[in-house]
Amino acid sequence: MEWLNSHIAYWHWLIFGLCLALAEMVLLSFVALWFGLGAIVVGLLLWVVPFSFTLQLLLWIVLSIFIVYAWFKWVSPHFKNKSLSGMAREGMIGQTGIVIEYNSLHTGRGTLRFSVPILGSDEWQFICTDAVKLGDRVLVREFSGNTLIVSVKH
Repeated sequence: MEWLNSHIAYWHWLIFGLCLALAEMVLLSFVALWFGLGAIVVGLLLWVVPFSFTLQLLLWIVLSIFIVYAWFKWVSPHFKNKSLSGMAREGMIGQTGIVIEYNSLHTGRGTLRFSVPILGSDEWQFICTDAVKLGDRVLVREFSGNTLIVSVKH
């Protein structure tokens, strides 16, 4: 133990932290990065104030666990995808699109476009019982497979 106290320098922790952060690129677990950040913090603290290896190790473990907890508890929820993915029905019903193509052979069928992509696409096929023309705004009422059932928005 005495050897560790005298031979582990601040730059060992910095390199260890950088190696863990770089390992994140290979592991893709999004946890090694936070353990690497904990090691970097321990290295910076050790650079300013020398303390025993046991305390260094304890501080690294506590910091790493706190950083992982803080990330998943407070920071990560703010970065969640706010798209409507996974909520197909709830995400589509009530959305408004513009008719960009109307099929005169199959009355009531055409293509509409949303201003922003919804569920991965900004153009969708539709069925409408109302009379529509190009440029009309339509409101999504329901689904029929991958086709939207719409009505003219007044």
